[in-house]
Amino acid sequence: MKAIICTKYGSPDVLQLQDVEKPAPQDDEVLIRIYAASINSRDWRMMRANPFFIRLATGGFLQPKNKILGGDVAGRIEAIGRCVKQFKPGDEVFGYLPSATGRGTFAEYVCANENAITLKPVNLTFEQAAAVPVAALTALQGLRDKGNIQPGQKVLINGASGGVGTFAVQIAKAFGAEVTAVCSARNLDMARSIGADHVIDYKVEDFTRNGQRYDLILAANGYHPISDYLRALSPDGIYVVAGGFMLQLFQAALQGRRSSETGNQKIFVASLVQSQKDLIFMKELLETGKVVPVIDGCYPLSKTAEAFRYFEKVHPKGKVVIAVEHGNKP
Repeated sequence: MKAIICTKYGSPDVLQLQDVEKPAPQDDEVLIRIYAASINSRDWRMMRANPFFIRLATGGFLQPKNKILGGDVAGRIEAIGRCVKQFKPGDEVFGYLPSATGRGTFAEYVCANENAITLKPVNLTFEQAAAVPVAALTALQGLRDKGNIQPGQKVLINGASGGVGTFAVQIAKAFGAEVTAVCSARNLDMARSIGADHVIDYKVEDFTRNGQRYDLILAANGYHPISDYLRALSPDGIYVVAGGFMLQLFQAALQGRRSSETGNQKIFVASLVQSQKDLIFMKELLETGKVVPVIDGCYPLSKTAEAFRYFEKVHPKGKVVIAVEHGNKP
């Protein structure tokens, strides 16, 4: 099969299209013919080894141990292991593979545990479905599990135009919140179109100093100091970090412990937990039209390096998707 191989750490130039062995499913796995995948920040960090300790965490100090990147996947099941009960060949599915599995989805095929996927929403294309899993589940778990979102709350999404942010705006609305989206001027109309009640151009207005207070803030881009976020929170508010510089993620984790001991305001870091149940929950939101994937661009598998260049140069509006063409292959 064809796959994008990350030969070493570095710029998108290290990504090469090569022939590799097609995988075979184990007893509890399915073999997926991939029709689409999408780029997430974790893939960029793995490619760049940014931060440096990724080399240690993944067991690949000098070069990537898992040479095929990609976690999000949408495709059709081609074969199943003998213990698989949930799926059959021909089923259209979507989901994501944690990096710990050592499997990557920038390829024509991948094997996945049956609990890592679910049936694809019937109203979505493969490209739309592939844009969902990592970003949407990060937003869902950040808002619901860490943020304890409730109907009628005032919720602010900082970085509302990116992958996690576009899903966070829509998920917060689905939970009945009053949503303020913070993004650049060019994305304000898009933020309104996906349901934001209020929009703020971060270059014109500093939401941490305008006097407004929010019950829940989810920062998909956590570039303000923590003290700024706390100033914008209500006395019992919750601040959830779902993106930004690694240093700020560490600071939020440490500050969160102190905050929970000394005050009513809370700070949490959203850490994606694989959950088929949550994937099914997102499937229902997608099929009812309460959530719609926002896609900035779609690139063929052969141009994955170009897609990464775009991803790191331009702040994408929503997701960047990789489409896999199989031609007349059996």
